[in-house]
Amino acid sequence: MASEKDIETYLRDRVKKLGGIAYKFVSPGNDGVPDRLIVMPGGRIFFVELKAPGRKSTALQQMQQQRLAALNCVVYADVDSREKVDAILAPWGVGR
Repeated sequence: MASEKDIETYLRDRVKKLGGIAYKFVSPGNDGVPDRLIVMPGGRIFFVELKAPGRKSTALQQMQQQRLAALNCVVYADVDSREKVDAILAPWGVGR
């Protein structure tokens, strides 16, 4: 079974291969922000909260996700598998 770190590495590597950037997102004073800020070709920007398989976001993480979503940001929460990463990146040709 893959760990959260394995899934994060997979995301980072797939984004890079597709011409994007997967910034590790840390915001001092704002605990619970998503793990990665993804910038893809075509100007698409979104946030990803990664998890170990079967794990869910904490209440604080959910609050931060809702806060971003209220500003019309795209947030993918509880990404806990390579398949979910591939689904997120499908518009850029993952799996083709």
